[in-house]
Amino acid sequence: MAAPSPPPTRITLIGAGTIGLSFAALYLDRPPKSNPIIITIHDTRPDIEDYILKILPSYLTNTGEPHASSNQDLVTKYLSNGLLNIDSDLPSAVARASIIQEQGPENLAFKASLWPEIETHCPPACLLWSSTSGIPASSQSSNMKDPTRLLVVHPWNPPHVFPLLEIVPTPRTNPEMVDRTLSFLRSIDRIPILLRKETTGFVANRLAFALLREAIHLVSSGVASPQDVDMIVQNSMGPRWAIAGPFKSYQAGGGEAGLEGFFKNIGGTVQDCWDDAGRVNVGEGGWEEDLFRQTKEAYGVVDTGKRDELSRRVLDAAKEDSIG
Repeated sequence: MAAPSPPPTRITLIGAGTIGLSFAALYLDRPPKSNPIIITIHDTRPDIEDYILKILPSYLTNTGEPHASSNQDLVTKYLSNGLLNIDSDLPSAVARASIIQEQGPENLAFKASLWPEIETHCPPACLLWSSTSGIPASSQSSNMKDPTRLLVVHPWNPPHVFPLLEIVPTPRTNPEMVDRTLSFLRSIDRIPILLRKETTGFVANRLAFALLREAIHLVSSGVASPQDVDMIVQNSMGPRWAIAGPFKSYQAGGGEAGLEGFFKNIGGTVQDCWDDAGRVNVGEGGWEEDLFRQTKEAYGVVDTGKRDELSRRVLDAAKEDSIG
């Protein structure tokens, strides 16, 4: 006698912006190997169904239903067969959820008031995730009855393309919640990285913003144009970092002596660059208007669809090489 099928994983997404719909595409395209995923989207915008039908199809890869005539037909099918649901009422949207994932406004007051309401209506074993860009779960959970349930699951945008998810618990988060989160994300072929402590912006954003700050400094100092800086990154460290991060890269750069040898060889130059690094600040120094103008003239509105397709190819090539 065949074993009964496991129950579906029910994920409620709070907020249907770019991140929310990108996660919806991820879950619809990559169900776990053992059981299906049922998505409920909670959003208060009055045209939410039309908005989903307009935006979500462009995020889907159509791998789950190869015979669908279009991705828009696929979204319509998901809406009709119950794999994708819309619920504007928060209590009913979260009532049966296995996972609740928040992608609302990047505002502490909003998040801190939302979680107690969710906590009141969701199942006690439900996983509670925030996809915030930088607000720690310890701050968001300040009004919760049980703050041990909440943790951050921070994506690299867009999450239906990039596999990284930074998992950031609070010092009080229940380890079981962390373990279940890691297990689920690995089951859908994501790469969750558990951070050892909370820090503003987490790791990926901090690294990216450090590079962005120096890039702004170089452009505003007249060293290079925005396009020049981009071409330098795209044709040097960009491809390298898809294969090896900074520590592995410079461990290789030092030869047999590794990272220690690298610093012995050119540590003085490294320190000179650090001493001369830019310290531009948002809203200060008058750099913004000219930099925004140059970047707009160079790129206009970026074709993110093409960007995402090229990113997929890079990731696929790096993955194939690591497997081989």
